[in-house]
Amino acid sequence: MTYRYLLFYKPYNVLSQFTDRQSHRTTLKDFIPVPKVYPVGRLDRDSEGLLLLTNNGRVQHRLTEPRFGHPRTYWAQVERIPDQWALDQLRRGVMIQNYCTQPAQVRSLSEVPPSPPRDPPIRFRKAVPTAWIEITLTEGRNRQVRRMTAAVGFPTLRLIRVAIAHLRVNGLEPGEWRELNSTELKWLEKL
Repeated sequence: MTYRYLLFYKPYNVLSQFTDRQSHRTTLKDFIPVPKVYPVGRLDRDSEGLLLLTNNGRVQHRLTEPRFGHPRTYWAQVERIPDQWALDQLRRGVMIQNYCTQPAQVRSLSEVPPSPPRDPPIRFRKAVPTAWIEITLTEGRNRQVRRMTAAVGFPTLRLIRVAIAHLRVNGLEPGEWRELNSTELKWLEKL
């Protein structure tokens, strides 16, 4: 069997699957014509960014099984400006749904990260500023980043996954995909 590995920049409002029971929502099949590849993990419909797709079940298992702890990095635009206490809480772990999250790497971004405009744009309120943080997790629970930022009082307005371990979304626009390059493939072979 020939294994395929694709990087895809999932746009906002796209399901991370190839079929839709409601048959009117946008799915991966609207962008990726490659048969028999499946996403490694998920991004919520209202999240954007990097998805890896493959037909290699072993790689899929290694990257999604929590005990292997592969990092996933996100840019989150949050409501208001997080203070040091909130950032430290995110770093240590917070309680969400009766579970304490694993420690995360978190930093404030001093500038708006390079990201394409979102359609529709996030809500804008003159009296409420927003800020961007970068957060790297080694676990991937359902809506985890959104629940974590909300738990410390700074709800996520926009969420973009920019990396899965060494794989980066750089060079892709929303809706674009490409095969992994030789350097990226060498990293996957080490799994």
